[in-house]
Amino acid sequence: MDAVSANLNPKRSGSAAPPAIVMNGVWKVFGPRAPEAMASILRDRLDKQDVVKRFGCVVGVADVSISVAPGEIFCVMGLSGSGKSTLIRHINRLLEPSAGEIFVDGENIMTKTPAELRTIRSRKVSMVFQSFGLLPHRTVRDNVALPLEIQAASKQKRFDVAEAALAKVNLSGWGDRYCHELSGGMQQRVGLARALAADSAILLMDEPFSALDPLIRRQLQDEFLELSRSMGKTVVFITHDLDEAIRIGDRIAIMKDGVIIQIDTPEDIVTAPRHDYVAKFVADISRLKVITAGRIMEPVSGFSAKNPQSDVRSLRRVVAQQPLGELVELAAQDEAPLAVTDAEGTIVGVVDRQLLLDGLRKGGQS
Repeated sequence: MDAVSANLNPKRSGSAAPPAIVMNGVWKVFGPRAPEAMASILRDRLDKQDVVKRFGCVVGVADVSISVAPGEIFCVMGLSGSGKSTLIRHINRLLEPSAGEIFVDGENIMTKTPAELRTIRSRKVSMVFQSFGLLPHRTVRDNVALPLEIQAASKQKRFDVAEAALAKVNLSGWGDRYCHELSGGMQQRVGLARALAADSAILLMDEPFSALDPLIRRQLQDEFLELSRSMGKTVVFITHDLDEAIRIGDRIAIMKDGVIIQIDTPEDIVTAPRHDYVAKFVADISRLKVITAGRIMEPVSGFSAKNPQSDVRSLRRVVAQQPLGELVELAAQDEAPLAVTDAEGTIVGVVDRQLLLDGLRKGGQS
């Protein structure tokens, strides 16, 4: 668990706010003898196979500790049966953990009553399911407005908020339709609009795009990224697709057999896997899509010391998040170095052709 412990603090520059979500030592054991099995796990350090043999129980989540920053998109990635969907259902206590602590915005949700949990689920933590979870007898607008109906909002407010949410997911004008009249991609947008209508600070998304065809899936990924970042939502996003996790996540947690194997940025997951299982996962991922200018650049001071006659302000500019593939295309057009800027447009580094080659070969600087 050392690899996990080293990654409890999110790598988000400038984020000094308390975590939005914290899970400490969370376990989930399924089976009629789960309490007995859990006690033995903690006392005797039983492994997963021993738990099955001795108690007939299954370990779904094993000693998971994570911390998610406000506004972070935290992806949990793993194959079927890895425990990722089980894990996400603990955050809002749709599943009760067998052991461990869970905090949402600093509140210990393990101490909450059923009524308090319903309030948290309707106002603070929204969930988007793979199966959409839409009600066929309700119109699109009424499906979207359901969280506000639970909150006892007025009819006018429900109408206004639902229309605004539909507009955000490009479904204006579809409010009076029924869900069976919509395509799969449109139904998924309705599910996302319903979560947005609740105006929850936290979104839990359990493989929301996996049932869609690749073109619609990529389009919804783009729309989701734009929405979540513009609205500052904290997102825990479950997926079995590493490409999707890399594209969406600020950080990725890779799960296997209920255990989190590694938590890291997409770049570090690909370039510095710390487990053979992770290395196998990332073996076919192109570094051109993952490594960014900010990863391979050298500081302005270093470049200026080697090139005293060069003014970095005259160089072509790229943003720190720009992927290596785009930098290579720019370098093919012009051999001059590239100035790398931060979110405020300040030049923070320089990338030349040698750094591009180093990035392609070994992933850039650590």
